[in-house]
Amino acid sequence: MQVICLEDAAFYALIDEVVVRLREQYGPANDKWVSDEEAMHLLNVKSKTTLQKLRDEGKIRFSQPQKKIILYDRDSINAYLERNARNTF
Repeated sequence: MQVICLEDAAFYALIDEVVVRLREQYGPANDKWVSDEEAMHLLNVKSKTTLQKLRDEGKIRFSQPQKKIILYDRDSINAYLERNARNTF
């Protein structure tokens, strides 16, 4: 087993470089508008029908830039989840 020793400055520079590379590879973590798949994942729903129901009832915001493209507002999804959160006893 090899042990690698780094000074504090070198260690934090390495961590910064790793973060930059991950952001380049995976893109921004918190886009304002998310796809239906990501919205379903955030809401933990399995069907697009449930997502459409939430959209039709005005419970989550959405944008439709093109006929078949619907994007959902991440902030409204988080707000919906917070409104429906229950405190523990």
